[in-house]
Amino acid sequence: MSAELMLLLGLLAIFIAIVLLLTTIGTITAERQAVNRSLAAVQAIQTAPKSMQAELDQPFKDRVTGPAFRNLTSFGRRFTPADQADRIKHRLEVAGNPENWDVDRVIAFKVLGLFGGGVLGLIFGGVVGGLLPAIALAIGGALAGYYAPNLILYQTGYNRSEQIRKDLPDALDLLTISVEAGLAFDAAVSQVARNTEGPLADEFFRVLQEMQIGMGRSEALRALGERTTVDELHGFVTAMVQADAFGIPIANVLRVQAREMRIKRSQRAEEIAQKIPVKILFPLIFCILPVLFIVVLGPAAITIYDAFIKGQ
Repeated sequence: MSAELMLLLGLLAIFIAIVLLLTTIGTITAERQAVNRSLAAVQAIQTAPKSMQAELDQPFKDRVTGPAFRNLTSFGRRFTPADQADRIKHRLEVAGNPENWDVDRVIAFKVLGLFGGGVLGLIFGGVVGGLLPAIALAIGGALAGYYAPNLILYQTGYNRSEQIRKDLPDALDLLTISVEAGLAFDAAVSQVARNTEGPLADEFFRVLQEMQIGMGRSEALRALGERTTVDELHGFVTAMVQADAFGIPIANVLRVQAREMRIKRSQRAEEIAQKIPVKILFPLIFCILPVLFIVVLGPAAITIYDAFIKGQ
């Protein structure tokens, strides 16, 4: 091995050693600086004022999420008419006041959906097409995001109303039996609420609570009718309020109401059954008949085609 090669290898080894030494020193220094910064942050937190420490001890939801929703709510209320806030409150009542949902939160979600849907539509439109598709998708996404909370509330309220309409005849039968057995109306309502489940039982519990805090029976029943959109329940509430006002025996009114509810349930079932042929018409025309034509006429078309080719 020549002297020049030995000299180059030695210089390379020295260079590598210097690089490794500097890297090690830099790593140790960076770790010390990171530790010092962490210690300084801990010390700053410990020596911070009590108000700042109390603010830092709060959960992330109270420190960040809550103020963000409040800002969105305040921004949304500037452009939301007062009657729309009342309509949202009524929709929440019809939906059963879902947990963690109120008027302010719905308005905040509408504003968030407006901006979020617009941004997503703009990004998707920019990826798929040019400027005009991006603008169109941004407008469509913004409108969809703005009205999405309303649609969710409407669907929740509709499902709840349908469940109340389904449970009402059986609940009235149980209520009639309880009153005819000698229970007072309030005790009969309590009996029905304890032995049934679903939104109707929750509404009966709320009626009892309102009567316990001092509200009259007629006012509590009227409030029950205002919280729902079920026509059968409105009729029951009207009949009970009139019976209470004119002194009509409640047992007779309940018996009549229970019989009418059973008749309406049968009529509703017949109505749904009569709608089935109309609803099945479009799937029959666009899905079933084309496949049937292919299965029936397909072999004949193939045979005719082969005969035409062979005939030539």
